[in-house]
Amino acid sequence: MRGAGSTYNDIVDRDIDAQVERTRGRPIASGCVSLRAAIAFLVAQCLVGLAVLLSFNRFTIALGLLSPLIVLIYPFGKRFTSWPQAILGLAFAYGALLGWTAQTGALALPAVLLYASAIFWTIGFDTIYALQDLRDDAIAGVRSTARLFGARVTHAVGLLYLLCVVFAELALLSIKAGILAHVGLLAYALHLAWQARGASADCTPQTALALFRSNRDAGLLLFAGLFAQSLFGALYS
Repeated sequence: MRGAGSTYNDIVDRDIDAQVERTRGRPIASGCVSLRAAIAFLVAQCLVGLAVLLSFNRFTIALGLLSPLIVLIYPFGKRFTSWPQAILGLAFAYGALLGWTAQTGALALPAVLLYASAIFWTIGFDTIYALQDLRDDAIAGVRSTARLFGARVTHAVGLLYLLCVVFAELALLSIKAGILAHVGLLAYALHLAWQARGASADCTPQTALALFRSNRDAGLLLFAGLFAQSLFGALYS
């Protein structure tokens, strides 16, 4: 469904993408893929996602069917708000809710706290991503948190990441997670602090992209702590 969201976004933004140096080579914007073919691909992705969703319990299915509403709004967000990254966060982080309900059949505080954490993480890393296009976005009239924060982007991303870590810690505390999970969160937090320090309005597009891509390592650190704690618990329970 993330792929479907990206396809939908590229369909809606095809004219804007053609005006931005970094994105004008995308398949739809460049004309390499026709609009009709892109729509067919989008439908196919959605059908696969639906097949997966229907394998879960009824509550998860109902909750999952609400998520496309957020995805439908996202591509238009940059046209009417400087916070399209927040809409993206609501969509990208949705798995925190569905993963929990797929296992338990109901929502609970830990899932909501994790959802909030992932939303702030997404806003932070997508702000860094948007630093690549500051000049072109201004010309095309595209709004973003990167443009909104301007010279204060380092501190803004730092604050977003701080909120991300705080909510993640609250999620861990709410399930009484063990020490290894907290160690993983600490490593994750240090990585995010490093990212925020490198993000600035005058950083090069290459630097912004490298910082953005490093979030795969950030997520791996958090996962490693949780996995190690789960493994430890299974071995010594």
